[in-house]
Amino acid sequence: MLLAEVADTSRALAATRSHLAKRALLVDLLRRTPPADVPIVAHYLGGELRQRRTGLGWRSLAQLPEPATEPTLTLADVDATFAQMAQLSGPGSTTQRQALTARMFAAATAPEQELLRGLVTGELRQGALDALLLDAVAEAAGVPATTVRRAAMLAGATAPVASAALGAGGPDEAASVLAGFGLTVGRAVRPMLAQSATDVATALTDVGPGPAVVDAKLDGIRIQVHRHDDDVRVFTRSLDDITARVPEIVDLVRTLPGGPLVLDGEALVVDDTGRPVAFQDTAARAASGDAQVAAQYVLRPFFFDVLHADGDDLLDEPLHDRLAVLGRLLADHPAASIDRVVTTDPDEAGTHLRGVLAAGHEGVVVKALDSPYEAGRRGGAWVKVKPRHTLDLVVLAVEWGSGRRRGLLSNIHLGARDGEGGFVMLGKTFKGMTDEMLRWQTERFTELATTPLDDWVVHVRPEQVVEIAFDGLQRSTRYPGGLALRFARVVRYRDDKTPAEADTIDTVRALATGAS
Repeated sequence: MLLAEVADTSRALAATRSHLAKRALLVDLLRRTPPADVPIVAHYLGGELRQRRTGLGWRSLAQLPEPATEPTLTLADVDATFAQMAQLSGPGSTTQRQALTARMFAAATAPEQELLRGLVTGELRQGALDALLLDAVAEAAGVPATTVRRAAMLAGATAPVASAALGAGGPDEAASVLAGFGLTVGRAVRPMLAQSATDVATALTDVGPGPAVVDAKLDGIRIQVHRHDDDVRVFTRSLDDITARVPEIVDLVRTLPGGPLVLDGEALVVDDTGRPVAFQDTAARAASGDAQVAAQYVLRPFFFDVLHADGDDLLDEPLHDRLAVLGRLLADHPAASIDRVVTTDPDEAGTHLRGVLAAGHEGVVVKALDSPYEAGRRGGAWVKVKPRHTLDLVVLAVEWGSGRRRGLLSNIHLGARDGEGGFVMLGKTFKGMTDEMLRWQTERFTELATTPLDDWVVHVRPEQVVEIAFDGLQRSTRYPGGLALRFARVVRYRDDKTPAEADTIDTVRALATGAS
């Protein structure tokens, strides 16, 4: 199959907001895809390469050859090229990778270059979310969407499920093959996710009538732990296996009673008082197997759900039954439990939220007490509540967009006042921007530009104030202020404020230390 067919579908997906139209486009392409190419198509439509690391990034794609006039690249050719890049290492690997990149992009047409660039950078804005792709697989294969979703949840990935469903000899065979995907201890499943609400009263209403569980939301690393006999494996939210890097978690889980287990939870580092350390210290510990780092930062697991215990799958059991099982498992390890209340009272839930925040955690997750574990879905049975931090910052520079944002100024550089007439950069973001906002800011920052518009990064006069929401702050050696925003997104542009009214770096530092 030619890459051009996927590129054309990707462009059409980006051009429409209609979910029905997007699904129809996906179904049409999937029905035309040869079975051998289905895994590649599933990954590309989901906005990612099959290879986790290729060594390519923005800088590698700064200067591309002129696009080809006719499509010749096949999906198999492209996938093989990226696989070759992923295997390169050592002296000369950079030169080889550059040569492979130049050859592939020279053979790509303009739409194909756009697709490839978006896949490499992770910024393919086509709106083909995984849930929509799964629905398209179901329609193309002629099986219920719930059957496909459950198989993908248990497989931990869309591609093998798409291959199984579309490679079957009809709807009946597809349904039978998909039914064979089950929970296997030792193979990670997609974690259940939560929607968001602005306050606990709204969250309680969202999860439905009756008592709800209000769990502390910890700012750690999501973990899924599997135990079979003495073999323990630990996976992250993205289903990466980090077992070798977290021996303290492995050791604790080995001591839990009973047989095979699958647990869901968070891991984080806490100080001597029990308060969480900075998230980046937890993240660095989870990413490192270094003995010195492990000795300095000990990861503690906090489990809030159980998916399997003693040979019984618990995914379809109500939450209150799963928590009863979890309580028995953790009876001798109360420190590995999540702080929670069960209530229908918004005031009680609000009191719990304030206590959780005072303890240094992120917020709470409100959960329907009768809900099953809907792995891989952001359903309405779990609703998270986190306080939103905002700052009024100044735009210092802006980068040209790619993919759907090609030709528009997109990624903005954000700065706080330093008290001496200058600004201190705190990070970048392209999140939260509507199409209308992108068009407006392209015109606005073109007017404010102080460097050539054909540069990738366009510096601007520090005159435009923007309100930014963010989830927290972390230490940074990259920025002179020593801090960086976490998960920054645009709320609105503040034409009613001057740069002199923007927040200062002292205000930001006070937030970072928890000062009022």
